[in-house]
Amino acid sequence: QVQLVESGGGLVHPGGSLRLSCAASGSITFNAYTTRWYRQAPGKQRELVAGIISGGSATYADSVKGRFTISRDNAKRTLYLQMNNLKPEDTAVYFCNLYNYVDYWGQGSQVTVSS
Repeated sequence: QVQLVESGGGLVHPGGSLRLSCAASGSITFNAYTTRWYRQAPGKQRELVAGIISGGSATYADSVKGRFTISRDNAKRTLYLQMNNLKPEDTAVYFCNLYNYVDYWGQGSQVTVSS
């Protein structure tokens, strides 16, 4: 059974930083999966924040370009999202996702940006 366990969310002031982690366990070949971060703010649809494939370049939503960095460590089977210069509009529950014709999701991490 595949599990994705997220960590690193929390409360931060505007302009602050957080790093989210998503560790995969179970019987998967991690480097065969496209890895993504999504977020969902209250009352809004889930949106794609960033994605990266093994050995490939990263893509970002326009709203986070230049502030967020997605990365992955295939040996540790872990996905990361470094979030800098956080804004109140970044407040949401963040979900990691692995995709290779099937989807696996993390449990969600609350990120709150508030003064």
